[in-house]
Amino acid sequence: MKDFFDTWKFKILVAVAVFLVGIMAYAGANGRLTAAPQELLGVVLMPLQKVTSALSGGIGSVWEKYTSIDEVMEQNEQLEAENAELRQQMVDYDRIKAENEAYKALARIQDSNTEASYISAFVIGRDPLDEFGGFTLDCGTVNGAAVNDAVISDKGYLIGMVVEADTTSCKVMTILHPSFSAAGVVSRTRENGIINGSTDYAGDGLCVLTNLERATETKMGDQVITTGLGGVFPPDLLVGTVQKVEPEVSGKSSIAVVRPGADPRTVKHVFVITDY
Repeated sequence: MKDFFDTWKFKILVAVAVFLVGIMAYAGANGRLTAAPQELLGVVLMPLQKVTSALSGGIGSVWEKYTSIDEVMEQNEQLEAENAELRQQMVDYDRIKAENEAYKALARIQDSNTEASYISAFVIGRDPLDEFGGFTLDCGTVNGAAVNDAVISDKGYLIGMVVEADTTSCKVMTILHPSFSAAGVVSRTRENGIINGSTDYAGDGLCVLTNLERATETKMGDQVITTGLGGVFPPDLLVGTVQKVEPEVSGKSSIAVVRPGADPRTVKHVFVITDY
């Protein structure tokens, strides 16, 4: 028992008792003894009331934030949908703008071949392993494209030919490829030859016109065009400009090294000639 009187619990009880006696004495001296229990209860409960009030306000605030989050999320979803629609409209606008520019050039091309039919197409893929610049277009058999169709640039220069066609896309072999072959002619001298790709010059974006006469009059700056022989390519398609003339290995003929008027390795938009 003696140990209890020395504990901190006993000291707290004494302090509370002294506090209560002091309040009762103060209330008696001021004629408020009857109200003392209520005031004492008020003093004790006041912190609890403040805590309750704070909790009540906090719950209300949390509920408001919760309901407002739903509204914000709904607004965000609506804005995302609108942004997606705007982005699609911008993509459509860019495509139409590019096609309009191309069709302005096509009007000039059609002046020289009014009977031909054309498909507007964009390059959608390139094979990084194809050193000759082959690419894939976003048009296919559903659009009228077919194997052996000629492919030209926006300015009307020969780019290559379709070698594979499926429903919605087609693959193009360019004039830089050694397997490419088209009958060509030098417009100034009217010397005929064969337009081929060459492993010796493809890295520089050049092709060649082979089978020219040994003593050819063709020279640097001359223009090369197609003849239409063979029925694959329309006649008078622009090909490019002669860079130099040199004898073939056999020594019996000459070749003209030609820079295409449009670089097949960098074109983004072309026209496929489906009928001429």
